[in-house]
Amino acid sequence: MDQQIQQIDKKPDFIRIYNDIIKKYPDKMKVCDHLLKKTNLSSFEIIQLNTLIFGEDDNKADAFNKNHRCYEKCDVIYILEEQKRRKLNNTQVAKYYGISRNTIAKWKKSFLNKK
Repeated sequence: MDQQIQQIDKKPDFIRIYNDIIKKYPDKMKVCDHLLKKTNLSSFEIIQLNTLIFGEDDNKADAFNKNHRCYEKCDVIYILEEQKRRKLNNTQVAKYYGISRNTIAKWKKSFLNKK
């Protein structure tokens, strides 16, 4: 099933959540400090922060998480703009972000034609 685009205005306060988590891992504070000082975190920054604190997922957990991701409109547009800027095809973008190439094609039809 394709990833869904999140339309909800109210999001969890990830900065507060990760500040509480980082107290249990004080050795990772310096690495994560630049992200935790931001006022808003994008989905990519949240994933990066999670990876910095907990490390890489194993293959089974990673596959499960990929099936349950959702992207906001700004994240989709960011991915598509990166694709244009780096002159990548759908397969390359899909492999890099770990999503279906059909999802990339669907996003291109939905978002690039509406601009």
